[in-house]
Order: sequence, then structure tokens, then C-alpha cells
Amino acid sequence: MIMNQITALHQAFFTYLTTQLGVSLVVAKRCSFDLNTDDQKQQFGDISSNAAMLLSKELQRNPREIAQEIAQNFTDPAIEKLEVAGPGFLNIFLTKKAFAQLAQELFEQKQTFFKPDATRDSKINIEFVSANPTGPLHFGHGRGGIIGDVLSNVLTFLGNEVTKEFYINDAGLQMQKLGQSLKIRYQQKAGMDSALPEDAYHGTYLIDLANRLFADHGKKLLDQPDEFFTTYASTKLLEHIQKTLQDYGIQFDEWFSEQTLHQGAIEQILAILKQKEHLHEKDGALWFTSTKFGDDKDRVVKKQDGTLTYAAADIAYMQDKINRGHNQLIYILGHDHHSYATRLHSMRKALGLEKNPLDVILYQLVSMKESGKTVRMSKRKGKIVTLQDVIDTVGPDVARFFYLNRKADAQLEFNVDLALTNTDENPVFYIQYAYVRTGSILQKADAEQPLQDITAQDLEHLSQADNLLIKQVVLLKEMLETIEFNHQTHLLAYYTYELAQCFNRYYGKNKVINLQDVPLSRARLALTQIVRTTLSLCLDLLGISKPERM
Repeated sequence: MIMNQITALHQAFFTYLTTQLGVSLVVAKRCSFDLNTDDQKQQFGDISSNAAMLLSKELQRNPREIAQEIAQNFTDPAIEKLEVAGPGFLNIFLTKKAFAQLAQELFEQKQTFFKPDATRDSKINIEFVSANPTGPLHFGHGRGGIIGDVLSNVLTFLGNEVTKEFYINDAGLQMQKLGQSLKIRYQQKAGMDSALPEDAYHGTYLIDLANRLFADHGKKLLDQPDEFFTTYASTKLLEHIQKTLQDYGIQFDEWFSEQTLHQGAIEQILAILKQKEHLHEKDGALWFTSTKFGDDKDRVVKKQDGTLTYAAADIAYMQDKINRGHNQLIYILGHDHHSYATRLHSMRKALGLEKNPLDVILYQLVSMKESGKTVRMSKRKGKIVTLQDVIDTVGPDVARFFYLNRKADAQLEFNVDLALTNTDENPVFYIQYAYVRTGSILQKADAEQPLQDITAQDLEHLSQADNLLIKQVVLLKEMLETIEFNHQTHLLAYYTYELAQCFNRYYGKNKVINLQDVPLSRARLALTQIVRTTLSLCLDLLGISKPERM
């Protein structure tokens, strides 16, 4: 991978700090080296760094003196000037040639420009959604779904091997209740005086399934055991879940059934834990001593009656992921799974998997607002707004972006009214319109003979007014690597919207097609192609469509 202009300058800056100021590379890398993409602060240079202030304590020197020393001695062909501001900020101004070279790299390398400089060898398993097949996906599942899908897209683009996995909770008490609930609904359809218990599933979707069974079989199934109805309901509901996710634009690589773990894997892992002395018996039950590994309490893995618990299955499932070749695990869970996250880390330690990174992303609640009112739902009581409802109402593009457009650990309010707006107020419409605009400009220019066959060399004629847009595009490379590190996928939604804003402002202030200045026009058309390539990549990573016309 060829190092781009900004990366090369960044490396040169680190080298100066380590060789000339004598600080370690670890300390040097803590120093910021940020592109200035704020259009209101361009007077502070193209790149800023807090190196002098951060190194002040390390070097036992005044930060402004350190900054002045760096400004006087650090040189690079890409730097036009280096200024000291305030208590010791370093503001770097790039040369016209540096911007031209940077733009040429973007034009020639296209999306490859944003790939990492170092190869990746991670085999990452990302588990998300993983809803019980006891009903349709509710609208809250949309948030975990988009976080997992976009994170998978970003990690794959950066060179990691990623498996997107859905864990099917098709074993245990809830599945038994599902089968019993469907059987009662079927009995009601057959004319029997059967009533649903309070803790049964009351959703109308089970009435629909019972009606289908009765239409196909009449009263012939009244003697069937609960297990028949459990299997039928879970199969049909899982098919519905799969369709919803497909409509949402999510394709899982693996659908993993919990039932398969009950075919020996759980007993095998319990035997291993027992051998390691991580299990103990108490009150006739078998317990995992998870408190030894940071959990707040020990966990039952086998009840008095011999029934295996979800905790037992979770331990076997984690080991199974590693056995399948994954060396990094990511779980995306609702905020109410905070204690479960602690349990996962204790399981990892007990299994001796410390060398395998495990990250748990907890996302906060989603509230749905329509016509100024909050929509309330309860799956068991049958009051439900499904994810399928949301997708059918606003479309997958808008649904995906709106679910992503907030930090995971902050509550999200999904505004249906705004989602249905086809104006610039809707961020998805705004971004897609910017993408369409780039195509329209390039198509219009191609009709003019002097503006045809644009090349990277044309970018030598860029003006000062074009620099901010170049920096905004370049910022994506750092942004993607930041997401790889902190898994904050909302940053990509923010960035994409900001790039669209930057381009629209640029287009409003600068004439792109001007036959009175062909060299500058050709340069700006090349820049427009760069923006289009970058927006295309962002929309692909977000899983949002790229219309040619709007």
C-alpha cells in the first residue's frame, strides 16, 4: 500500500518528535494530528496538533517553547508554514502542490485510498439481533441490526474477515410457551373454550398462524403435542424474521441454532470447566463460579432437575465460535444486557480465551414518535410496532440511516414524520441528492468537448477554494480506522452527511463548469468525481441505495 501525502506527513511528524525531542513512539502517538475541516476556522491552518502541550509534562518544559522549537525545526516539502497559536497549538498550512498531490492520489486510487496501510489478519465474529423466534422483530431490533451490519461492512472493507451471525434462541421455556400459546389459539379456532394464560404470547401473529393451520388441516391437529406447535410457530416466525432482515438489507452469513448446542456441546464444555475447577454444586444445582472472573454472582448452569440453563448454552456457544476459527468476538446487545456483558467476559476468562478480544456493544432504547406522540409497544400483550412496519412505511434506506444516526449508548427517538419527508430536512434525501448532483454535473460536463477525458493531472490547477473539500474527503480514511477501533458506527452516518453538506456548500459558492476557465473547470470536475467516489463508498458501507435521479 502506497502511503498517502497526509499519512507520510504524519509519520514524519512522529519521527521528528521521537528523534529530535527524544520522546517514545508510544508518547508521540498520543499527540493529535487533526485535519481542520471546519469551514469557519480555516485561518488556523490545514492540520493542527496539541503535541507541545501534551509533551510539556514529559519534557518538563514550557509548552509554547516546545511549540516554537518544533515550528522552527520541523520541515517537510508538504508544509508551506507552521504557526504557533495560544498556549502552544501547532497549526500547519500545506502547500498548493501538496493539495494537488493529495487530490491526485484520491483520483487515481479511488476507494483504495481509504484502505489501511497495514494488512489485517482478524477473523471476527459479530453476533447481532439474535431475537427469540417467538414473534416478529419489533422496531427496537432495528437499531442493533444496523449497528452490526454497518460495523461488519466497515471491518470487511478494512481487510478483516468477518462473519455476521444470528443466534437463534430456539430452546428453553420461552419456546415451550410459544408452542402452548399457538396450540390454544388453534383450539379457539376449532371452537374449543380455551383461554390464554397471562404469561402466554398474546400477539395477533399467533392468531394468524392458527388460522393458517386450521385452513390447511381443520381439526385434525387437536391431538398433536405442544412440541408440534412449537416447531411450527418457531419455523414460521423465523422465516418472517429472515424476510424482515432481508428487506432491511441485512444478509447474515450464519444462522446458528441454540438447539445444536444441546447435542453434546454443552455437556462437553461443562466437563472442561469441571476439570478446571470452575464449577461447584449447591442446593442440588451445578454452578459456574463466575465471581472468580469478575462477575457479580455465580451462575447456575444445570438446575436441580437436570435442565440446562441459558448460561450453560452461552459458554458452549462462545467456545464454538472460537473452534470455528474466529479470533475476535463482538456481541451487539440491548442496554438491558449489561450484566450479561460482564458474564461474557467471565466466561472468556474461565475458558482461557484472554488472547481473543471480546467486545460488547450495548445500545440504548429506541422510542418511536409519530404525529407528536410516542408509540408504545409490548410483544407479549400483542401491542407491537414491528420492524417490518417501519421498513414498509419509510423504506429501508431511511430506516437504516435513522436507526444509526445516534451514538449507541444514547437513547434514540425515531421521528416517523421526518423520515417520511422528501425535502432537505431528511438527511437521507439530502445525502442522496448530493450524490445525484455529482453525477448530473459530470454528465453535463461530458457533453462539452473541452471538458472530456478528465485525468489526475488536471488536479494541478485546483484553487485555494477547493482545499476544504479535499480535506473533508481525506478525513474518511481516519474515520473508518477510528470505527474499527471504537466500533462507533454512528460516526459514518455523521461523516456522510457532513461530506454532503461540504459539497453542497462548495457547489453553491464555486462554479464547476466554466468554459471561460477550462483548466480550473477540469480540476473541479476531477474533484467532483472524487466526491462521488467517496459518497458512493459511504452509501455502500451504510447499505443505502445510490439513485441516479431524484
